[in-house]
Amino acid sequence: MNTRPLHVALTGGIATGKSYCLARFADLGAPTIDADVLARQAVAPGTAGFDAVVAEFGKSVLRRDGSLDRDALARIVFTDVAARRALEAIVHPIVYAAIGRWFESLDQSGDSVTAAIADIPLLYETGHAADFDCIVATTCRPDQQLERLMGRGGLSETEAQDRLQSQMPAAAKAAKATYVIDTSGSLMETNLQVLDVWESLRTRAAQPR
Repeated sequence: MNTRPLHVALTGGIATGKSYCLARFADLGAPTIDADVLARQAVAPGTAGFDAVVAEFGKSVLRRDGSLDRDALARIVFTDVAARRALEAIVHPIVYAAIGRWFESLDQSGDSVTAAIADIPLLYETGHAADFDCIVATTCRPDQQLERLMGRGGLSETEAQDRLQSQMPAAAKAAKATYVIDTSGSLMETNLQVLDVWESLRTRAAQPR
């Protein structure tokens, strides 16, 4: 009998619907955690991550109130590979340590949790896919992905393309995943796929591992 929940990673390209799907999994009863939220916490003022970012990039990435200017930092890291890697070297270890503690707390809780899901956008890029029992990837049509990214962030097409090119293509992530949720269609179609994947995860969780 399995004594811990299935460790699941939710990943996918930027603007392919990960956050929406994560919320739907939570609605279905899955414990969830979001690496993007953890990344913001990792560089909050007063943290070691914040101090490391300022030491690496200087005060030009700070607002007048002393908080991190994420837009200024994004303009640097999405056009400079070395800068992006430097930021990732600061943030990713903190994020993965937090995710590990979260899974450990669920493993030891004794609660009847079948599967727990961590939303990790850069799962494959950071080489952590093997840390999980299975992986769910979101995807959509490339033209939709670009349109969504430009629409939600007020980005120019060039800026949006820079962000897309900083990650593994969504289709490549989907090809590696255990499950794929295609968000190209309606919300109802996406919801049904989430439900199907959740039922499959619950079945998988009951099997010997």
